[in-house]
Parts: sequence; structure tokens; C-alpha cells
Amino acid sequence: MISDLELLIMLAAAALLAARACWQTVLAVLNRSRVLSLRHRPPDTVFRIMDQKTYERSVDYTLAKNWFELLSIWYGTVLLTVMLFSGVLPWLYHNFFDSGSQIYVLRESLFLAAIYLVFFLANLPLDFYSSFRLEERFGFNKSTMGLWISDQIKGLIIAVVIFVPLLSIIIWLIIRAGSLWWIWAFALVFLFQLIMMVLYPMLILPLFNKLTPLPDPGLRQRLMDLADRAGFKARTIQVMDGSKRSGHSNAFFTGFGRFRRIVLFDTLIEHLEPRELEAVLAHEIGHYKKGHIPRMLALSAIMLLTGFALAAWLLETPAFIQAFGFQPEHAGPAPALALFALLAGLVTFWMSPLLGTLSRKHEYQADSFALKHTQGAEPMIKALTRLGTENLANLTPHPWYSGFYYSHPTLMERIDALEQAAEEN
Repeated sequence: MISDLELLIMLAAAALLAARACWQTVLAVLNRSRVLSLRHRPPDTVFRIMDQKTYERSVDYTLAKNWFELLSIWYGTVLLTVMLFSGVLPWLYHNFFDSGSQIYVLRESLFLAAIYLVFFLANLPLDFYSSFRLEERFGFNKSTMGLWISDQIKGLIIAVVIFVPLLSIIIWLIIRAGSLWWIWAFALVFLFQLIMMVLYPMLILPLFNKLTPLPDPGLRQRLMDLADRAGFKARTIQVMDGSKRSGHSNAFFTGFGRFRRIVLFDTLIEHLEPRELEAVLAHEIGHYKKGHIPRMLALSAIMLLTGFALAAWLLETPAFIQAFGFQPEHAGPAPALALFALLAGLVTFWMSPLLGTLSRKHEYQADSFALKHTQGAEPMIKALTRLGTENLANLTPHPWYSGFYYSHPTLMERIDALEQAAEEN
């Protein structure tokens, strides 16, 4: 007989699941409607960035991604609904991973890994379609079938090798560290994140992409001089062969302290002129100089600590796992951790506008920094315009959609802000 608390938990989970899917659908439909309404009468400012033919292709690309987004929303919703409410998780746990009265750390970890594997395999068709149908149709996919399969296998192996031991330590802490296990677990995971900031570009990224020093000595010296002027001491500027997978461009820096390195996609170097590359690099340096990285790390730490505290509370609430079909008297920590991980996204989703607002503020600040350390606003505006054109950016997103999802201001908003800042200076 299901208790009132268990029923309440199930209804709350179902309500959160339905609310997220419905709101995602509303946002996608609003975005589609706006793009369609402006297809044949776009704002005049559009043609400062794209010609008519490119704009029409960008609209087609946006609409194609919109259909795929709607498919992904409801595919993911059905998959999560089945995993939560069909009884498949308790069946899997109690038949293959249940250790009875004694808890075995590795078996608990392998149960969590098994859930990850189910979602990984279930999402492969979407990833395949995105790469070899949608992106291929618009000329962005450069990957081969062999490379795609290799990427999936490598990613799965790396995830298992890294996260099974990490999960095992967390479960061991739950068993051995008492009621304050969640503080130790938070410290472990946060330290792991910091270490990965250093090790990822050194050990993991090279398994997927080739990183080489910037070959053009003149351009390399020019960019290093800019970094010095901006107060960013970098040991090297590297080029990543992003073109073997995608025609999209990017730039980033990783690590901290003496481990800092600047990475440019080869497609970025191909598409931009030296002055524009300087502006893009100055923008990335701006994130560092304005303190955005430690600020986002601090925010991540707060959210992580809150998550572990909530997980600790749920572990002490047997009704939580019983509501989804588990038998508390025969369950270790893994079922509660699994359910928490599956449900957490239904809550954090509603924080997206707040996190997006902060991220967009950081982008404006980084653009302003770039303006002050390069030759005015023109190089950055040209770089944004060229990248927006090459990437077929959506120039007319619905404000609710961009406000909810976009980590960067829209292209129009960034250009307007740069022009205004240039006038003020």
C-alpha cells in the first residue's frame, strides 16, 4: 500500500517532468513562430550582418534545429518517464546489484554506471542524426562514421574509468564518514573539478583532437604581444583541429596559474583576419581578467554543496526511493543517488534564466575588455559578424527563448553594445 508521502513524491516528480517538457515546447514553438514571421520581412539590421541568401539559409538551419529540438525534448521526456515510473530501475537494482543487508561499494557504483550506460545508448540515435543528417545538410559536419564511432567508444571508456572510482569513493564516504559525509564528498568532487581543469587539456583532449603550436610565427607573436599587453601570461597558443569534426569555430583558454593555455580552432584562424583574431583572443582574456572564472567556480561550488546536502537529506528519507519501487530495507545509497541525479535537472532547469543572465553579463564585460585592448570596436564587430555568418546564427530569436537558453547575448545585442561603448569612449 502506497503511503501519502510516497504518492506526494511521485506526483511532484511527474509534475516537474511535465512542466519542464511543456515549457520547453512553448519556448521552442515561440522561437519557431518568430523566426517564421520574420523570414520574409526581417529587421533592416539583419542585412548589416548577412546578405539575403545567407539569411534565408540561417532561417532554414534554425527551423531544422527547432524540429530536432522538439523531437529531443519529448524523446528525453518519455525516456526519463520510463526510467522513473516503469519499475525498470528497481528491477535492475534488486535483480543484479542488490547486496542484501551488506553494502558493496563497487556494486553500488556499477548500478549508477549501468544507468549512465542506458542513457548513453538511448541518446546515440539523436547524436547520430544531429551530426550526419542535420549538421551534414548545412555543411557543418566534417566527421566520418569511423571517427564518430571512435569518439563514442572513447567517451564511454573515459567516463567509466573516471567516474566509477569517483562514485565508489563517494559511496564509501556515505558508509564510513557519518552524517557529515556530504561535506567530504563535496570537497572531493570540487577538488576533482579543479584538477580536471588542468589535466583535461593535457590528458583527455588530445585523445580526441590534435593540439599543435600556432604555426604562423608572425601571428603567434602578434597574439602573444596582445596577451602580454592585456596582462595575461600564457605559455603557448595552440591550434586544435576542430575542422575534422565540424565547420563551427571557437576559441577558449584552459587551466590556471602556470598551466594556462590559449586554444584556437583551426576553423577560427581560417575564417578571421589577424585583427579579428586579436579581438577574439582579447575577449577570452577579458573573462580571466574580469574574474569570471573564479566567480563561476564559486557559484558552481555553492550549487554542488547544496546538491550534496539535499542528497544527504533524501538518503535519510526511505519514502523517497520507495515511491519509485525500491525496497529501502534492501537498498544501499545508489538508488537514492540515482533518483536524485535524474530528478535534479527538473529543478535546476528553472534556474537557467538566472544563470544565463549572469553569463550574458560576463560576455558584455569581456567584449568591453576586448574593445579597450584592440583597435576599437570594429575588429570585434567584424569577427562577430563573420562568425555569425559562417555559423548561420539565428539573428531573430524570440526574447523569451534567448533569455531562457542563451549563455551569450544575441549577435545584434552584442554589436549594439559594442557600438554604444565605442561612442562613449
